[in-house]
Amino acid sequence: MAPLPSPNRRFPPPWVVEELEKCFVVHDSNGQALGYFYFDEEPHRRAVNKRLAKDEARRMAVNFAKLPELRRLGQGSI
Repeated sequence: MAPLPSPNRRFPPPWVVEELEKCFVVHDSNGQALGYFYFDEEPHRRAVNKRLAKDEARRMAVNFAKLPELRRLGQGSI
């Protein structure tokens, strides 16, 4: 019996972060958008719209983009 081929990764790394006007977007290596992290730089609008500060959104997007590498380092334990 032949071994089953390993399934292709659905969202192949590396994942990259792109900054747009109002958000950060994380893309996989195929260009598929995986996550949007919206921010607002005006504190009043940020509170009303329940958005993150720009630095908070950037940190979340960068950490989200690290997930494939963290999973690989932990042998898939997350």
